[in-house]
Amino acid sequence: MAKIFYSMSGEGRGHAARVRTMTEHLRHEHELVLFAPNEAFDFLAPIYNTPEFPGVEVRKLPGLKFYYTQRRLDLSKSIYQGLKFLGQLKRNVRETVEVIQSEKPDLVVSDFEPILPKAARKCDIPVVSLNHQDFLITYDLSSLPSSLQWYAWAMGLVVKAHHVEKQSTIVSSFFTPQLRPGYDDVLQVGPLLRPDVCEARPSEEGFILSYVRKATTEDTLQLLKACDRPVKVYGLGKRPDDGPLTFHEIDEQRFTDDFIHCDALIGAAGNQSLGEAIYLGKPVLALPESSHHEQMINSHFLKQMGAGTWTAIETFAKSNLVSFLDGLSKFRENLAPYQGQTNGNPPALAAIRKHLPSTSLV
Repeated sequence: MAKIFYSMSGEGRGHAARVRTMTEHLRHEHELVLFAPNEAFDFLAPIYNTPEFPGVEVRKLPGLKFYYTQRRLDLSKSIYQGLKFLGQLKRNVRETVEVIQSEKPDLVVSDFEPILPKAARKCDIPVVSLNHQDFLITYDLSSLPSSLQWYAWAMGLVVKAHHVEKQSTIVSSFFTPQLRPGYDDVLQVGPLLRPDVCEARPSEEGFILSYVRKATTEDTLQLLKACDRPVKVYGLGKRPDDGPLTFHEIDEQRFTDDFIHCDALIGAAGNQSLGEAIYLGKPVLALPESSHHEQMINSHFLKQMGAGTWTAIETFAKSNLVSFLDGLSKFRENLAPYQGQTNGNPPALAAIRKHLPSTSLV
């Protein structure tokens, strides 16, 4: 049995969902300490900091965060707070070095989080990077509009700021274009999938699933009411029913069941949700915020794959919804080669286990 320290970004649930997937596979063999900021801590701590999971502990870690003003992503505030975080990075790394020296993990795994891997390298602990964001510097993005290519270049500087010398770089993504020259050693894997998703037998039971951010406007909800079938909305908490819209608290099992049996997905364009939708064969109408460039990139690749379509949430109109619903059968046809074929769990786990002490391999 090895001890693994595993850190992640805390923005959204995608990072935490990937980490939970890996944790569920590794916890039977090894001891894990999860370092989680913000939303990731709020999601994982109630699950693992319980007697049912004696080999897993979740600890809070400082992290980057997106900020919103009047329900829109506030880039200026997000960047300002990000600079403050970077200004405190050396201090946080020093404090984490002390933890590593005291507890002596065998391996550090990081999902786009800079503190733990930087501390690990100072202690000569091997590091594996497993995330989605490294696509910004390792993938050939020449098929994107020039504005998004420029964004990828600029954000690539931020991604590189997270980097340390590491034993392996694994990029988990629902899209896998060619790698850029010089990155041939990067391992490309599909989405990291929860067990219930891996084992699912998808069906279409006559409703739309919508997973939206808390900042979603009432105008967007009014447009969703124009769907020709019921819409189950997650992400806004419990509310009274509104015509065909029903609102649900985030409950992992119920959400997964609805995902497996919905006709299609409408909502935010995170890599994790798109990856699960494609694995399940569910067409997607992505609604990225125009200022959320990573989700804009995801949306472009979604459309290139023929797995769905997209419009910026600020310009979402009834015509976009009608066109998407009219095209469901074609999207399902395009999804057929991907359905059930994109599970990134086995190659990602193999890459992690390769760097564990030989006596702990199972």
